[in-house]
Amino acid sequence: MSLPKAATHLATDVLVIGSGAAGMAAALAASREGARVLLADRSLIGRSGATIMAQMTVAVALGEETPDDWEAHFADTMKAGRGLCDANLARLVCERGPAAIRQLDAWNVGWARGADGHLRQTQAPGHDRPRCVYVDFLSTGPAVAKTLRAQVLKNSQIVRVGDLCITDLIQTDGAVSGAVAFSMADGRAVSIAAAAIVLATGGVTRIYRRNSASANMGGDGHALALRAGVELMDMEFVQFFPIGHLAPRLVGMDPIMWDPFRYKLGGQLLNGEMKEFMSHYDDAQENGRYVVTRDKATYAILKEVEAGRGTPAGGAYLSFQHIPEEKLREAFGPVIDRLADNGIDLTKMPVEVAPIAHYHMGGVRVDEALETRVGNLFAAGELVAGANGANRLSGNAITEALVFGEIAGQGAAQRALSEARTVWHPAAASAALELVEAVSGETDFNATHAIADLQDVMADLVGPFRTRQGLEVALEKVAELKDASGDQPPGHSKPYNSARLDWFDLRSMLSVAEAIIRTALSREESRGGHQREDFPGMDERWAFHQTVALGHDGLILGRAPVHAEALVEIV
Repeated sequence: MSLPKAATHLATDVLVIGSGAAGMAAALAASREGARVLLADRSLIGRSGATIMAQMTVAVALGEETPDDWEAHFADTMKAGRGLCDANLARLVCERGPAAIRQLDAWNVGWARGADGHLRQTQAPGHDRPRCVYVDFLSTGPAVAKTLRAQVLKNSQIVRVGDLCITDLIQTDGAVSGAVAFSMADGRAVSIAAAAIVLATGGVTRIYRRNSASANMGGDGHALALRAGVELMDMEFVQFFPIGHLAPRLVGMDPIMWDPFRYKLGGQLLNGEMKEFMSHYDDAQENGRYVVTRDKATYAILKEVEAGRGTPAGGAYLSFQHIPEEKLREAFGPVIDRLADNGIDLTKMPVEVAPIAHYHMGGVRVDEALETRVGNLFAAGELVAGANGANRLSGNAITEALVFGEIAGQGAAQRALSEARTVWHPAAASAALELVEAVSGETDFNATHAIADLQDVMADLVGPFRTRQGLEVALEKVAELKDASGDQPPGHSKPYNSARLDWFDLRSMLSVAEAIIRTALSREESRGGHQREDFPGMDERWAFHQTVALGHDGLILGRAPVHAEALVEIV
């Protein structure tokens, strides 16, 4: 057995954890303020997180093809949020979104344009007009990530460190002063002194069996924040993308690829009896169009399955058979050939789709400066709670990442360069360093299997439909996994030790899962991404946020009022 290598120590003004769109936007903003930035990611810099997985649309009130205004976008966002949007945060997204999108345009992201030179904008469900820009039908997210990555790469103020797993935040006098991590490449412990930190680690949907997320989105940032004393908020609201691909087998293509098809061509959602059913659950008449919001479509599909009218694989049919082949090719060209390689001919067969965990509306509670209640700790992107309430409006995710990243990075830099910056004390990091350097004997516990077990529990008992009985069983299962996992990672530090990485991942995922289950159990109503079978329908007595904090004996639930109207003018 080799002994742990000596820890490496790094120092910076601003540490940004996570390098999706929010993290890269934060790093660029902090560097513009004159701060030295360390951009850390457990994967490849600029190639992780949800941004690179996103496909088509970015919602922003540019008014390029149809008259529009940020206030109309704001109204749609608030409506979709089912009464729980924080108006101040939602307003930031909608009001500052246009500038963020035009900045990307200036950096040559390649937004699609019409013959007249105006940016093309399409209408997504829940929006009152065509509002969503895109690069192409399947590659908008990768194009945004590539554009930001190019700006980061040529910025000498930003030091990039990939394959670095952050395990704990370190505090001095009640404010963050750095972090502890380990290098996945050689197992070496790493301490990082930072005067301010931006968490931009994305969502939590990896804790579900079927999800559309990157493998590194298991709630690292939520767990880091929780252990540091930050409040989480709205954790019970998980958005399921209603038409994730289910069958036949699809290789090399994204499971949420049918979204752009529906934007462009509409399509028909049919139950196992080949009958339209959406109109039975929502006043909106689809009639081959794509107008029903994600929470309502998820509900309708799963109710059909529950009633015995599902497809053979357990979902609904999505059919484009009524659309001529030439029109399919005109809209999607080479994508049709890639589908043919998978044995899918859309002119002759429907595909089967079913809800898949896609986005998390809950997360870290912040103020309008994107700062948490722990000093010098900021958050950005999907990790932030409040802007989307109980249900995110389609297309808002990348806009939110860019806007929140900019604000958080700017604020963190200003704090780091001010007299309020905290000083790193090595002793404060000793316990966290001992954990990543711990050497343990052989054990029968397998963290990889435990993660799979947790994903099953969350999918089966804490999915789109929930009951008290199911949630209580889920809570017991999580407690059993927590007890079995122990207090230390297995084995010892070595290059690419996946068993230790899985143990640290499981530690975070169990904390996040418990927060979701406890808040879901507490909220006795159905609203947006939280549907209780035993409490159907919205109940205005529950028109408040639930918060979660870590106490001495475990998680503590609280309540916070909803800011339904913007309280201050945002400059």
